[in-house]
Amino acid sequence: MSLSGKRIWIDIEQPKTAIMFNSLIKKFENKDIELLITARDYDSTYQILDNSEISCRKIGQHGGEKLEDKLRAYIDRLNQLFPIINEFSPDFFVTFLSVEGTRIAYGLKIPSIGMNDEPRNKAVCKLIHPFIDNIITPECVPKEFFIQLHADPEKIIRYNGLDEIAWLSEYFPNPNILNKLNLEKGKFLIMRTEPSHASYLIGKIKPEETQISKFLPPIFREFPNYKYLILVRSDKQEQFLMKELKNLSKEENIIITRYLPNLVDLCFYGALVISGGGTIVRESSLLDVPSIEFYPGESAPQEKFLIKKGFPLEHLQDSNKIVERTIELLNQGPTPKRFKISSFKEKISQFENPNDVCFEFVKNKLKNT
Repeated sequence: MSLSGKRIWIDIEQPKTAIMFNSLIKKFENKDIELLITARDYDSTYQILDNSEISCRKIGQHGGEKLEDKLRAYIDRLNQLFPIINEFSPDFFVTFLSVEGTRIAYGLKIPSIGMNDEPRNKAVCKLIHPFIDNIITPECVPKEFFIQLHADPEKIIRYNGLDEIAWLSEYFPNPNILNKLNLEKGKFLIMRTEPSHASYLIGKIKPEETQISKFLPPIFREFPNYKYLILVRSDKQEQFLMKELKNLSKEENIIITRYLPNLVDLCFYGALVISGGGTIVRESSLLDVPSIEFYPGESAPQEKFLIKKGFPLEHLQDSNKIVERTIELLNQGPTPKRFKISSFKEKISQFENPNDVCFEFVKNKLKNT
């Protein structure tokens, strides 16, 4: 059934959302729905959207590490978004965790739905949950976590899976990235810094610092012939690493960058992924890639879920243990099934795709309006 004439507004506020909503946008477009896509300048969000050829209105930016700057950025973005959304007059609003978008949708009485797998982000949850009409959450994250942050239990939609399934269920590795970046399969590591600007890490880590500065040097000394792709989240983190790794930063095998194209392909063909955030290690472990998370806090329910299911994911916070385990994994080398597409496809087929859940819900709502 065509939904021609219906209008949907989608707000993309972070890199994960830009990746995750790619296939969801296509699903809506295939129903002849008119889309307005807005996006916020944060990390690599714009680059991902540009590389995916997703047309969007680029509006506002992340407020950074200071609370007053976060509030100012929120106010400024509200002011910029409001006249655009008011003129577009959408029939539905779809988001991941856009505070500005949710507030405008509530104020203009636009039906809304969001996705949320991160109740650790308490400040954002408290600002979104009371105003969003429905929220899609993974079953592996206790429902009570969202209810405690003001989510209406009657409006929570549950699914059996993880957010990362939204793009991995349709993913097929492309080896061309190896030639493009002069990489050898299984002979490089990806390291991702902590999301130090996130509200839930304020006070736990300085915005420019990253633990990578501690564990990379001893790993590099053991495996200098491997390549190391270090993905930072801000200019401050990049400057910090360049300073702390001044004896290594000029090494050809060490690349420090704000953005890596085709990141899923790089994960799949890499030897190991080490990250201070959860998304990339959940993603890589679902691809059957050995993955280490060093997030400075308790393991999230999603990570515990994957570990229990037997995916190759570990949470290590001590730098010495990270070094020890990395050396052990690299010495072991890849398993026989490591680069077989059928191996990871079979494993993730047991899970639901949250984009499918969202699409069906919105489609049914629009049919009845």
